[in-house]
Amino acid sequence: MMVALQRTCTTILALASLAPAVAIPARAEEQAVHPTADRLRTLLAAEMARWYPAAVDDRGGFHQEIARDWTVRPDRSKSLVYQSRMTWTAAAYAEFDPARRDEYLKYARHGLAFLDETMRDAEQGGFHWILGPDGKVDPKLGDEKHVYGTAFVIYAAAKVRAVGGDDLALKVARDAFDWLEAKAHDREHGGWFEGIRRDGTAITSHDPATPVSARKDRLGVYYGCKTMNSHIHILEALAELAKVDHRPIVRERLTEAFHLVRDRIAVEPGALNLYLTRDWRPIPAHDSFGHDVETAYLLIEAAEAQHTPDDARTWEVARSLVDHALDWGWDERFGGFNDKGDAFAAGSYDFTKVWWTQAEGLNALAVMDHRFGRETDRYARALADQWGFIERHMLDPEHDGWYAETERDGRLKGDGAKANEWKANYHTARAMMNVARLLSRAPEPPGK
Repeated sequence: MMVALQRTCTTILALASLAPAVAIPARAEEQAVHPTADRLRTLLAAEMARWYPAAVDDRGGFHQEIARDWTVRPDRSKSLVYQSRMTWTAAAYAEFDPARRDEYLKYARHGLAFLDETMRDAEQGGFHWILGPDGKVDPKLGDEKHVYGTAFVIYAAAKVRAVGGDDLALKVARDAFDWLEAKAHDREHGGWFEGIRRDGTAITSHDPATPVSARKDRLGVYYGCKTMNSHIHILEALAELAKVDHRPIVRERLTEAFHLVRDRIAVEPGALNLYLTRDWRPIPAHDSFGHDVETAYLLIEAAEAQHTPDDARTWEVARSLVDHALDWGWDERFGGFNDKGDAFAAGSYDFTKVWWTQAEGLNALAVMDHRFGRETDRYARALADQWGFIERHMLDPEHDGWYAETERDGRLKGDGAKANEWKANYHTARAMMNVARLLSRAPEPPGK
């Protein structure tokens, strides 16, 4: 995306120095700080230099068990989502930092080759959700596929194509899209089935007579249901694919995914339906505040991919999602977004601060402040508080990178490991790249 931002808050003057994650000054004594493009670029460069080559597996793909000090631990598996995200980030950073373009394109191509040669199911089509650490199907891990993982293949390969022009990248992206189209698209109700057997058969229902564990797909959701999580990432992937694959069917599916997310999954006055039946009836659930803010950004990005960056309805929905997260999920005491809670009745009940939620919150607040900052300082104030929490508590001052989780007050939760099957670098790197770009440009004119 990239529209931009330059803050006019005169009270926000400089960034505080990094402090240990256990330091928790009282909120009243904390000075609001605002991220700067140079600071974000510096922190990101340091983190990327840790990830690559530390995570690069000479046998193919990327290591996904990495300790706080970037020591590589034995891999327990190779996850399609993680491998794709690491590939996307390398390509995105090659685009972001021209001086390092060749270096990071090399890492992106390394990841792409692994997706194509190992994660691809050469026997039955599609892409494996997970493999053993040796890159082979492991019966203990199962062989069921999921559209969530395939979406990230599209996202990664399309980015490599956009940055490097690789024909292989376009082929991988198209193959993944075509598999989704043939095996997972719901032609009756729209959207996509999510759990897919290895042979490509969509699993469209579950048997209530079976144990609960046998009714669930790779994301822990009952077979036959549709989810916000998978559909926002399909939207994300198709927005990236549409930049390099101009087939009408890609544009058609992007438009479909966009309207499903904006007009069915997002609901007034600013929440998301996390789970839905096949025909889009909502299933009661909690609120994930990180997904609220992430979806806001993805809707704006998808609108740009459809050449409608100023669509009023899209901005209205996106803004409502961020406002809702601030109203119900924002931690007024310590800063940052809480993990989950009730959509409206009682607000937060899980106060864990999770790395990806804080990163997506930073990004969404910057986008909203760029767009609406001339009419309100709400987003600027929250952005400063968000960055303050991140820099004091989420960033590792000794070893670089982001911690996975902290307690509500910023105390480190867990051992500070930098990577696992679900913790790659795409949320944090994308947020830092996007916000650095935004801060380098002028704000939107009034009334836009």
